[in-house]
Amino acid sequence: MVATAPVLSLVRAHSLWWWKFSLLVHEFGHFLAVIPLLLIGAGWAQGGRLGVVICWVNFVAILLLLRPVAQAVWIGLRLPAKLEQAFGRATLPRTPFSWAALPTLGAPAVPVQTREFARAGRPDALLLDFYPALSRDGPAPCVVVIHGGGWDNGDRTQLAGMNHWLARRGYAVAAVSYRLAPDHIWPAQADDIEAALAYLKQNVRELGLDPMRFVLLGRSAGGQLSTAVAYGRRDPAVRGVVALYAPQDQVFAWRFSREDDLLGAARLLRQYLGGTPEIASEAYTTASAYHIATSSAPPTLLIHGQNDALVWHKQSERLHAKLNELRVPNALVSLPWATHAFDYHLYGPSGQLTTYAIEWFLKTVTK
Repeated sequence: MVATAPVLSLVRAHSLWWWKFSLLVHEFGHFLAVIPLLLIGAGWAQGGRLGVVICWVNFVAILLLLRPVAQAVWIGLRLPAKLEQAFGRATLPRTPFSWAALPTLGAPAVPVQTREFARAGRPDALLLDFYPALSRDGPAPCVVVIHGGGWDNGDRTQLAGMNHWLARRGYAVAAVSYRLAPDHIWPAQADDIEAALAYLKQNVRELGLDPMRFVLLGRSAGGQLSTAVAYGRRDPAVRGVVALYAPQDQVFAWRFSREDDLLGAARLLRQYLGGTPEIASEAYTTASAYHIATSSAPPTLLIHGQNDALVWHKQSERLHAKLNELRVPNALVSLPWATHAFDYHLYGPSGQLTTYAIEWFLKTVTK
């Protein structure tokens, strides 16, 4: 099992179980490589033809397990130039990738405040978790984090490690809730993000925020919401948008969806947007950053794994090309080995490059 697991570095997941296993191998492979290393020792002790086979098989397994790390080193060498070209110069107290950081398991926690920001016409409140900025003098920029989950599940506590990490770097974070499909269809979710922004602006003094320095950051379905709100609602206080592995064109997504695909994408789109494109064409358009982007769109950072089996990497490629045509400052950071939710481990190969790119982006758009 250990020897064959690295093959996942070369293939795309075909089931949710395979995707999760793939995520483990890609982002924690440097830890798993210890196992075939020990087996090489066993093969050496075995001797003979069988021992040679054991040694070679496990040597190849080590190479495959370390492949994401090797690729991360190479991408890290080029990443600062890519980000500077897109967004301007920034000075960061770290390199894009560090071998020494690989053993780190998580970011230290900061205090979290849970606040009600809206009731949205229903008895149960919409809540946000607020992470105050540490080590910053004066009002802080605020990163509004929008969770994923296929628009019908997930919550604001999802992958909270990034929120603690950002707060420790001087950025306040508001991880927000929104109403879910199928009970609530688009644009209810965008309205909820706007309500969260309005609440934060109304309470800037209490929260220590700068009312004109917000950045939207979303993963997967939350990435769709972040760009759709940033491009469609055009709030001048939103200085930039970050979208990780997000579907940016719902018309395009529908065209290639199937009822039996890994996510049941056709069902998710119907219940989120109120039907098929023939029935809900306006919703499919207004929920698609690709279709509503203009030259006035805020600077945009896209990060996507090329091995993503849940949201096609081409979604980010197409938006990147569209933004280039419109001359909107943007960058697409593509991770060849990475699958969906690659930032689960902030200090793995994908996590390190992601946090570096996000920190660079935030420094430039909120200065």
